[in-house]
Amino acid sequence: MQTNKIPPGSFGLPILGETLSFLFDRNFSKKRYQQYGSIFKTHLLGRPTVVMIGPEALEFVLSTHIDNFSWREGWPANFKILLGESLFLQDGEEHRRNRRLMMPALHGPALANYVVTIEDITRSYLQKWEEQQEFTWFQEFKQLTFDIASQLLLGTRPGVEGMRLSQLFTTLANGLFAINPLPLPFTKFGKALAARNQILEHVTEVVRQRQQNPTKDVLSLLVQARDEDGNSLSEKELIAQALLLLFAGHDTTTTMLTWLCLELARHPEVLQRAREEQLKFADVGSLTLEQLGQMPYLDRVLLEVERLRPSVGAGFRGVVKEFEFKGCYVPAGWQLYYAIAFTHRLSEIYSQPERFDPDRFSPQRQEHKQYPFSLVGFGGGPRVCIGIAFAKMEMKIVAAHLLSSYDWEILPNQSLNTMGIPNRPKDGLRVRFKPR
Repeated sequence: MQTNKIPPGSFGLPILGETLSFLFDRNFSKKRYQQYGSIFKTHLLGRPTVVMIGPEALEFVLSTHIDNFSWREGWPANFKILLGESLFLQDGEEHRRNRRLMMPALHGPALANYVVTIEDITRSYLQKWEEQQEFTWFQEFKQLTFDIASQLLLGTRPGVEGMRLSQLFTTLANGLFAINPLPLPFTKFGKALAARNQILEHVTEVVRQRQQNPTKDVLSLLVQARDEDGNSLSEKELIAQALLLLFAGHDTTTTMLTWLCLELARHPEVLQRAREEQLKFADVGSLTLEQLGQMPYLDRVLLEVERLRPSVGAGFRGVVKEFEFKGCYVPAGWQLYYAIAFTHRLSEIYSQPERFDPDRFSPQRQEHKQYPFSLVGFGGGPRVCIGIAFAKMEMKIVAAHLLSSYDWEILPNQSLNTMGIPNRPKDGLRVRFKPR
């Protein structure tokens, strides 16, 4: 290393560091970025931490120097306990092998087999919403996306069991960032552990059924997957990956769909253009993958939702190999925090970054193409979200049906401020909904 210059910044108070400012000040990263630039030090959650911001920094972390960082070492212990030995927390060769085994089930030809199921489940929800007329969309989308995930990933039919599992996942998610991970029955973390155990019971039972009788769902494809040496995923691995796919497979799409409907209601001119694009598919009956590929404006709208409202606003890694970035030296053993949501709002990349403007992704402008890693709502580099194609297809199908056949308005007297992980409107987006 040429330099031993630690990044600028402050470690804050003894023990606490700057954790409280980080948790409660929405402008934590912005203030320090203005003061120090794209790399600075702080002390979060008990560890010395380097914060990295901007496309160049994200490319360094997610792509060119990926081996300097560990996923497993970056996330709080709660994640390892609650999400188990899944792809999310694996590093190196183990991660590469399991990713290769899982890819075919979530990409390419496999996707075409999922369209009909996603449409069928979506239509049943649209009918229900028509009858309800007023509801909270975040809760509804959570149930819809969970039904899709559990049916396509595990082959579990929507119904009472699906509702029970969806609620268990909410309890599990509440424990991921519990500040005090005491495994007592009345704590958030204790409740999350109990929920995880119930989910694992269900998933284990389904895995064993699929090992005996594979069907057409993703889990069956994973049961049958073999690497180049003929090795398959063990039962323990199948259970861990199925748990992760169910969790990740509905949580992020729920928030993105909620923000999509909120932004469309706030921007009638965008809604109108997106609706006009759908008119050419009005008489086709069921959608196909090919038709989903012919919706460039809807693509732009979804990219703008990903930019302005990424489900996950940042990520953690453990620094396992010392590195240098922009003349600053970071030793092994530190924690790394990289800022996604803040990078997406940098005026150096995006014009009027606070504005909802899908045309910034038009062929003429392509603002996200000026620098690589300017848009990373689904991550980037070799570890880009494995379910990205599945998620985008699902969101387009739901959006296409909403745009072509329904109107909705935001009900008054509710808070639409961002909260939680994944980010969502505080009161969940209450709407009045009606057929066109």
